[in-house]
Amino acid sequence: MQLVKVAITAAVSFLFLFLLTRMMGKRQVSQMSMFDYVVGITVGSIAAELATELEEPAKPLVAMAVYALLAVCFSVLSDKFLKFRRVSEGLPVVLFNNGCFYRENLKKSKIDLDEFLMQCRTAGYFGVQNLQTALLEPNGKISFLPLAQQRPVTPQDLTLSVQEAGMEETVVSDGNILQDGLKKVGKDEQWLKTKLKEQEKKVSDVFLATADNSGSFHAFSIR
Repeated sequence: MQLVKVAITAAVSFLFLFLLTRMMGKRQVSQMSMFDYVVGITVGSIAAELATELEEPAKPLVAMAVYALLAVCFSVLSDKFLKFRRVSEGLPVVLFNNGCFYRENLKKSKIDLDEFLMQCRTAGYFGVQNLQTALLEPNGKISFLPLAQQRPVTPQDLTLSVQEAGMEETVVSDGNILQDGLKKVGKDEQWLKTKLKEQEKKVSDVFLATADNSGSFHAFSIR
């Protein structure tokens, strides 16, 4: 009987946590502020406690609801008031600019030189001399601005006129034709089969196929 109660409270905890996370909004971990991250961990911990709380499950439920409500309130206030957002989420911090490191900012951000260089390499910059500016964002990620001569050449730099790319939609997924995707790009099944025939492919052999409004089409098989 006790195992049944544990299963029920675990299911309730799971559903309640799902509803709260939907209410709090969708954000990737990399987009979270430190406050969002801490609130998420706390709510998850309370949910884990609820899963095995057989005596008074209402207490963890109330605690989860309060945390979620406060997080939503903070989010609304941050959206409406710039000053509140700066206090709750913080501002970008300059770590490096014009060939000079900002020692105090590095110290306050708890980032040492080795970690900074690792982040540079992860972002594809293997020499600090290639950087103009490095900023520590409120979510803890470092953004890099390369020197002008290190930036990729764009069509605008070459005064070239290029056609805007449309939004790609998935039209085939694991051998199945997706009618919604075809409608979004203004195409039909016959057009799709013609395109696949040009590539000597069958729908059943295609793992992924994408298309856009401009007529661009890409199909990928799987081995």
